[in-house]
Amino acid sequence: MTDMSLRLPTTHFRAVLDLGQRPAAQTPLPTALGKPNLYAEYDDDDLITALYVGYETGQVHLETTPSGDVEHHFHLANGDDSDLSPFGVADTRVLVEWSTRLIVDLHRRMPDLLDEVDEAAAWHDAGFDLYVCEVEEPRKLDLIEVDIEGELLTLPWLGSGAVEHDHIEGDDHPIALSWTPQGSSDAVPIAEAWLDPRTDQPLTKALPGIDWDAVGWGRDEVLPWLEAIYMNHHVLPDAAGTILTGVLERLGGIDGTD
Repeated sequence: MTDMSLRLPTTHFRAVLDLGQRPAAQTPLPTALGKPNLYAEYDDDDLITALYVGYETGQVHLETTPSGDVEHHFHLANGDDSDLSPFGVADTRVLVEWSTRLIVDLHRRMPDLLDEVDEAAAWHDAGFDLYVCEVEEPRKLDLIEVDIEGELLTLPWLGSGAVEHDHIEGDDHPIALSWTPQGSSDAVPIAEAWLDPRTDQPLTKALPGIDWDAVGWGRDEVLPWLEAIYMNHHVLPDAAGTILTGVLERLGGIDGTD
């Protein structure tokens, strides 16, 4: 189990951004559903935006199409796809309308908005607590305030050679840790990590047939190290993701400022 006491402190960060008009904020969400969890992605190759709107009872996923339309589908509370909404008829109608307005507004801002978010995150990572966008003339700007969780403190790789970790095929977001011996270019998978769906905590395992003496760091040291790496990269929200969530909530009018 990862020692969470080794985390850096949570920091309060402010980003001043030029968001302009926010069409989705004009559509109130159903109060019975509560506040949704929001996440968005942008595909640079296909120029497609995806938006995820989640509640305890289920999710609605939306995606733009190359023709400019918006498609959506639902997920049940257990994550399974569903053609039927897990929400009531009236709530579904309003939720889909709000989500569609939000993704259309979001898509027209891509990829510039993500570049702005990444720039703000870089300022946070450099130790600053405020980022202000550049504007050519005076105008009304938006102040986004978020609390960014600190990462786990981890040691550098203390074994021989070099390591890297990459996503692999499989359920529960698995990654493989590959080790490249000194003087070689052949990477050897030595361990794997994935997310336990019951606890949302990482699990790890060493792969068979590994010469840990050659690796230069024992199995009992490598697995906790990989667990902490997985926590930082795949469990704990990073600065950019946290700032993006704050932006999505502002665009949707659910951050409590409207």
